[in-house]
Amino acid sequence: MEEEQAWNIIENPHLTEKAMDKVDEDNTLVLMVDIDANKNQVEDAVEELFGVTVKKVNTTITPQAKKKAFVRLSAEDDAMDVATRLGMI
Repeated sequence: MEEEQAWNIIENPHLTEKAMDKVDEDNTLVLMVDIDANKNQVEDAVEELFGVTVKKVNTTITPQAKKKAFVRLSAEDDAMDVATRLGMI
């Protein structure tokens, strides 16, 4: 996957207090993603853009018809580092 395609899948980080708790406690990023993207595409995009290993991806559709992805990183990678690069912190 090319970087431009990856940025088309990842729309923006989800900036809430609960999302920040996920980063701290669960090593999980919360991202708003393209509504048509599947879990494999989200995983590939995060791995391509941030050079991390994704352990698991869960997605949900919000009442505003947006897709939210919960991306759990492997133990070797730190979600706080990625969050800092995304400007969440």
